Amino acid sequence: MKYAIIVPVYNRPDEAGELLESLCQQTVGDFEVLIVEDGSQRDCKAVADKYADRLDVKYFMKPNSGPGQSRNYGAERAAGEWLIILDSDVVLPQGYLEAVDKYLAASAQAQAPVVAFGGPDAAHPSFTPVQKAISYSMTSFFTTGGIRGGKAKLDKFYPRSFNMGVRRDVYMQLGGFSKMRFGEDIDFSYRIVEAGYQPRLIPEAWVWHKRRTDFRKFFRQVYNSGIARINLEKRHPGTMKLVHLLPAVFTLGVAGLLLLSLLWPVALLPIILYSLIICADSAIRNGSLRVGLLSVPAAFVQLMGYGLGFIEAWWKRGVLHQDEFQAFERTFYK
Repeated sequence: MKYAIIVPVYNRPDEAGELLESLCQQTVGDFEVLIVEDGSQRDCKAVADKYADRLDVKYFMKPNSGPGQSRNYGAERAAGEWLIILDSDVVLPQGYLEAVDKYLAASAQAQAPVVAFGGPDAAHPSFTPVQKAISYSMTSFFTTGGIRGGKAKLDKFYPRSFNMGVRRDVYMQLGGFSKMRFGEDIDFSYRIVEAGYQPRLIPEAWVWHKRRTDFRKFFRQVYNSGIARINLEKRHPGTMKLVHLLPAVFTLGVAGLLLLSLLWPVALLPIILYSLIICADSAIRNGSLRVGLLSVPAAFVQLMGYGLGFIEAWWKRGVLHQDEFQAFERTFYK
């Protein structure tokens, strides 16, 4: 068996079904699928059983411990040479595995064969306007600098768990995902690099990624990402870059301009100008004025949610010197 596709699932039976359906359409068939139910109240066993005659699918139910430990649970039971980690809210285009297969075949002839890889994500045409706006906010040059958009990077590439592949022996050598509250996928990517390996970006191995379905859930997701950045710097000193500070600076800047506008209304102009740029760029990229308008709140949620999480984590861990679990006791899903 060449590939083992590992999918942790928590209360998402419908999305798991869409992912399994897309796996049935792959042009490369040498893979197994391991669905790891992480203590869900709404399990997807019936969904997995539905595909048992079309896929080599194995279903496991375990107590809740978070996505990282669920991936490790699946890896321990996988037979594939390569472990492909996917989130349950992604859908694969038909040529996903074929793109991975071709890249790895070419890499095998190189002096330094690939041991880990990742790919970008995108919004499917069928996604709701809110989902498209959220996808824009996570991939646009005007929000994240385009670092999540799948372009070649000047520095090292760090795969994320919505679309990540690792050779099984390397995964086991490194002990898989750690027990971090948030950011466990970036922590794992850092450890891959620290072990002397270089993960590669495969631009053609992209996925459709639903992300969150509303702004409230999206805020919690990016807030947790801001927290994770401080925790990652504590675990891997020197990994924080200037770009990681920008959402916190943006958050403080917006707050300052709003306060200043109470006395001097012209202070709102930078916020208005930025909003217009976001709206126009997203509307052009998505071919929809509605998505463009929704991208404005999505951009502010993305930047300020991350910034607020970053600032809170900096205060608790940097100033109050609390440890990782003392500072943030909530589980990943809450």
